[in-house]
Amino acid sequence: MFQQLKNIDTAFKHVKAFTIVVIIVCLCISVFALTKSYEAIQTAQDRIYILANGKVMEAFAANRNDNIQVEARDHVETFHQYFFSLDPDDQVIETNIRNALYLADGSAKSQYDNLKEKGYYADLIAANISQSIKIDSIVLDIDQYPYMFRCYATQELTRSTSQKNRVLVTEGFLRSVSRSDNNPHGFLIEQWRIIDNSDHSLEPN
Repeated sequence: MFQQLKNIDTAFKHVKAFTIVVIIVCLCISVFALTKSYEAIQTAQDRIYILANGKVMEAFAANRNDNIQVEARDHVETFHQYFFSLDPDDQVIETNIRNALYLADGSAKSQYDNLKEKGYYADLIAANISQSIKIDSIVLDIDQYPYMFRCYATQELTRSTSQKNRVLVTEGFLRSVSRSDNNPHGFLIEQWRIIDNSDHSLEPN
C-alpha cells in the first residue's frame, strides 16, 4: 500500500512538473506572439497606401528630420514655380500668386504689391508675354534655424517674336509651421527677397 501511495505521489510530482513546464511554454509563446503582434502593428502604422492614377502605391512614414532637405527644397521650388510661372491672363496670375502666398510671409506679398504697382503684370497681359521659370539649384543651410536658402533660377519670358532669359537669384529663410492643404510641406518662407533679376539673353522665335 505504501508503495502504491509512493507511486501516486511520484506521478503527482511528474504531472505537476509537466504542468508547470506547459504553463511556462504557453507564457513564452504568448509573450512572443504579443511582441510580434505589436511589431506588426507598428510596421503597419508606418505604411501608407496612396491611390494615384488608378494605381496603389505604398509609402512609408518617416521622421521629418530624415527628409527635411528634400521637403525644404521642394517647398522653395514650388513657391518659385507659382510666383514666376505666369500667362497673360488675369485669372492665371491671380491663382498662381495666391498659391504662392500661402507658402510665404508678408515679404512675398510686398514683392507682389511692388511688381503690381509698377504695372509688371499689366504689361505681361498687354504684351501677351508668358513667363516660366527653371530652377537651376537651391542652396540650403540646415545647420541653423530658421533655415537659410538661396535659389538660383532662369526666368524665361516668351512673346510671339522673341524669348528673353533672365537670371533670377533669391534668398530667404524657412520656418516650420503646421501642414495644410495649401501648405503640404509645413514650411513658411520668411524675409524673401530678389537679389538678382538681370537680363541674360534674347533669342528670336
